[in-house]
Formats: sequence, C-alpha cells, structure tokens
Amino acid sequence: MKDWWQRTFPQGRQSLKIIDADGFPVQIAYGEIGTGKPLFLLHGIGSWSFNWRSSIQPLSKHFRVICCDAKGYGFSEKPLFRREHSGHQVIELGRIIRALCDEPVVIVAESLGALTALALAEESPQLIAELVVVNVPIFAQHLPHWAMSVISKIPIELIQAIDLSRLAYLIAPLVREIMAIERRGVLYDPSILTSEDIYWMTYPYIEFPGALTKIAEELQIAAREIEKHQKKQNNWLSRIQSNLNKIQSPTLILWGEQDSWFPASDGVKLQQHISNSQLQILANCCHDASFGSAAEINQAVIKFLEDI
Repeated sequence: MKDWWQRTFPQGRQSLKIIDADGFPVQIAYGEIGTGKPLFLLHGIGSWSFNWRSSIQPLSKHFRVICCDAKGYGFSEKPLFRREHSGHQVIELGRIIRALCDEPVVIVAESLGALTALALAEESPQLIAELVVVNVPIFAQHLPHWAMSVISKIPIELIQAIDLSRLAYLIAPLVREIMAIERRGVLYDPSILTSEDIYWMTYPYIEFPGALTKIAEELQIAAREIEKHQKKQNNWLSRIQSNLNKIQSPTLILWGEQDSWFPASDGVKLQQHISNSQLQILANCCHDASFGSAAEINQAVIKFLEDI
C-alpha cells in the first residue's frame, strides 16, 4: 500500500527536531502542502495526522497546511523511558510552530489537540492569529470511554512491557478490528470508514513500539487532572478554564450535535467564556468530526477566515 505521507504531501513525511518539555531532543513527523498563511491541523488523543485526511487537500487550496504528529503519536518519536507531565504538549506545540513559521498561524484542532491549542492561545498569544477548535474536552467530568478508564488504571510499567513485546504486531488483525469497532462508534455514519482507513488509523500501534505506552500516559494524566479538578486541587485543566477570557485570537468553536463524549452544551459554555468567538453546531456529527464531518468543517474554516 502506497505510503500515506508520500501520497498526501509533495515532500512526503518530513522530520523536525525540537527540544521537548523535559529538555530532550525529539523528532517530530510532519507534512505540508499549499502556500499562503500557515494553518496547522492538530489531532486528538489516540490519533495522528491521518485523521485530517479529508481536510488537507481542500484547505491547501487556500493555505499552507501543516500536519504534525504530537510527540508520542503517529510517526513522531516516542521516548520510551521518560514519563510525561501535564501541559507538555503546549510547550512542544509552541516550539514546533516557532521552528516552522515566522508569523502567527491559524490552528485548527480537535479534542485533546484543541485543548492544547486553547492553552497555547492563553500562554503564547503572539503565536496564534486565528483559532478553530472542535469538540474540546475543556469541561470534561470523566474520561469519555470505558476502555480509557481501564487503561488509565493499569500500571504504566505493565503497559510498556506489553508494548515492547510487540503483542499488537503479533495480533494485528484483532487490533485493527477492535479499533475499527471503537472508531465507528464515534462516527455518525460508520459506513464511511474503509479498510484503508482502518489500516492507516491503526498503523502506528501495530508497527511502532511505544505508541500504546504514550497514549496510556496521556490517559493517566487526563484522569489525574479531572480528579484534581473535581477535588478543587491545583490542576492544569482548571488553569486553562480560568484563563479562557484571556484568549484574544478570533475563535471559531465547532461542536458535533451528537457528540456523546463531550456534549454540545459544553460548546455553548465555552463560547460564553471567549469574548471574540462564535459557535457553530455540526448537525449529524459525533465526536470524530475531523473525518466524519470534514466537508462541513472545511467550509466553516474557510468562511470564518475569509470573514475576518
């Protein structure tokens, strides 16, 4: 099967070295296409750049589209013996933007990527010209899926041992089938998911040791943040919430009407906290909006940026 990066980007998959939040060099995988204002597409938890597959070409007719895999995801490096901490994605995203662009950028981000983008807009507003966030876990009360809760409770050392044993590679057909079932569950129309979609969606988990460990770390961080937030202890999630009014970038909030992970009412609440923002509810859309409602998102992004 032809490499997705080569098929999608003129220069295929490129590599960028940054210093991560812990001070270590890491390789970040990215691709870019188009010219004009830089527009970053950020994926959510458990995903990688492939999730934006239906937006890259349409948006590249108007912008310089850049897709990058966050550290630990997709084709980016997965430091196996260093544990992550809350907010590391924000620091690393800022460094990626500075390395690739010499002007403020547009960010279009979903789920955990959107939460990271909101935090970056608060901490480094000079980096962001406009912001589009989709189905953000900004007011999350719990991990949205039972499997996430289970993984968040397993000792990371055990998950790492399973990961390094290449178990996912040995049972690749089963891994693909399980992930396909779960992904169909967050699509309004599950029938649009093809066998090629499933192949590339699961590729990093099957081929790259460390992919499962890194998502487990992120889930454990998320579970701790939500627990601290509920106990009113100092936490990263509460800090993002309390600083939403500091976001000055024009912001478009997109939310799936049928998102069962984070309700559309959270989108209404978010819009009330960001003064220079507007909300658009996506009909016939569940949590996987970047693929399931790609045409609607592309149209909304282009119109939003043209009207500014």
